[in-house]
Amino acid sequence: MRIIGGERRGQKLAQWHGLPIRPLRDRVRTALFDVLVDVLPDAVFLDLFAGTGAVGLEALSRGARHATFVENSPRAARLIRENVDRLEYRSRAEVLFQDALVAVRELARRGRMFDVCFIGAPYETSLGHTALAHLSLHRPLSEGAVVVLELHHKDAMRQEQGLLHLEMERLYGETRLGYYRFVPSLADA
Repeated sequence: MRIIGGERRGQKLAQWHGLPIRPLRDRVRTALFDVLVDVLPDAVFLDLFAGTGAVGLEALSRGARHATFVENSPRAARLIRENVDRLEYRSRAEVLFQDALVAVRELARRGRMFDVCFIGAPYETSLGHTALAHLSLHRPLSEGAVVVLELHHKDAMRQEQGLLHLEMERLYGETRLGYYRFVPSLADA
């Protein structure tokens, strides 16, 4: 696995064999970042269920100011730290070895705000939708933030989740991506 765009394009990531991780394929990552191209420069990025960290590292390579990686597997969290060091992003990255739902609450409590969030929860669980609900409820998101939810192609995207509204969805083989916009002003209307 490698970085496919930006300043670290072509750099290889540490091997993840033996870990129960389902990395986003290069083709899907390319499509994801083609959609995010206008919101990524100088963005603060949150990578939930980060796995290898490839999505957040790709965001950094393509101009994100900072990325926070959340992963509850100790081996995967070590792998992310290794990849952060390998790409020399230590000053622009934070790796949290923590449950994603707990992390969302904790980050919000600390006043952290993210411009872009990627949710890569395990397939065949409700964790993706639950994480989306936690983001809407606890609000560690800036006005207009983009939240991307990855689901198995057979699973359906919800049109709304609290203050998050589905703007579009795309299908790439077995992967479905839903692009949500955080609109807190609707709560005040």
